[in-house]
Amino acid sequence: MNSPIAIVLAAGKGTRMKSDLPKVLCQANGRPLVEYVLDSLRTAGVEKIIVVVGYKADEVKKQLSAYDNIEYALQSEQKGTGHAVMMCTENMKDHDGAVVVVAGDSPMLQSTSIKALLDDFAASQPGCILGTLIHEDPTGLGRIVRDDKGKFTGIVEEKDATADQRKINEVNMSTYVFDGQKLLGALDRLTDENAQGEYYITDVPTIMMKDNEDVRALPVLKPIEALSVNTVEHLADVEAAMKEN
Repeated sequence: MNSPIAIVLAAGKGTRMKSDLPKVLCQANGRPLVEYVLDSLRTAGVEKIIVVVGYKADEVKKQLSAYDNIEYALQSEQKGTGHAVMMCTENMKDHDGAVVVVAGDSPMLQSTSIKALLDDFAASQPGCILGTLIHEDPTGLGRIVRDDKGKFTGIVEEKDATADQRKINEVNMSTYVFDGQKLLGALDRLTDENAQGEYYITDVPTIMMKDNEDVRALPVLKPIEALSVNTVEHLADVEAAMKEN
């Protein structure tokens, strides 16, 4: 089995950041958001990283030129998170091992959390592990649904959740570890049959469960990792948290 690799989703614009930069190049405490993500992955032992670029791709590549062992996949049209990972098919077609998938705008991602997920993957060899978070205020986030034995059964978005499901405080944080070859098989069956007409990585665990693969959710992420960046206000929150930690 190969060493773990990672896919970093970094193709989006910074529209809500009031910036012309790709969102991952917006800076927190003087560094681009994506660099914090890359550093956490490397500290966790991930050597090969595939960065999915799109909007102003050349600027992202130039910024990351000092990093070794980075490959790029181009998402020329942003058709969802699943579509972004689909663009990496060629990069990972021969990979037999763990594939970490994370967002490039999550600078508070902790290497210890990635390491915990990778350790569990190595021990149990599942099809997929979702890194989840116990959140004091889960409003707006996808809830992790479990059966009466505690086994993961799915993700429900808040707009689709029942009143009881909205009370769940374990949430999906778009941090995954997949078996690479099983991921490729699931991507082949991923569809855009939804209201947005996009391909979502959140549908992949469901596809795997239909194949009777072991899909699990581990609440190993720390509260600070809930701080991703979508707005200027979020960026201020991240910078404040960085100064405190």
